[in-house]
Amino acid sequence: MTKTLNKGQQVSWNSHGGKAHGKVIKTLTSPTRIKSHKVAASPDNPEVIVETREGKRAAHKPSALTPTRD
Repeated sequence: MTKTLNKGQQVSWNSHGGKAHGKVIKTLTSPTRIKSHKVAASPDNPEVIVETREGKRAAHKPSALTPTRD
């Protein structure tokens, strides 16, 4: 079962630099690109676009994100 995350919801995730924080921008259900990175999203395999406080965006699996109360 896929975790439900809402637009604007604050989340955290593990990053190569430690724990990262940001907000949900949208959930993708079709393939797209973020900069030069291919995001292989589909209805059966959604990905969530998140934005850090610094304005950087990335795609993550819903299971990699933890809702926070920031």
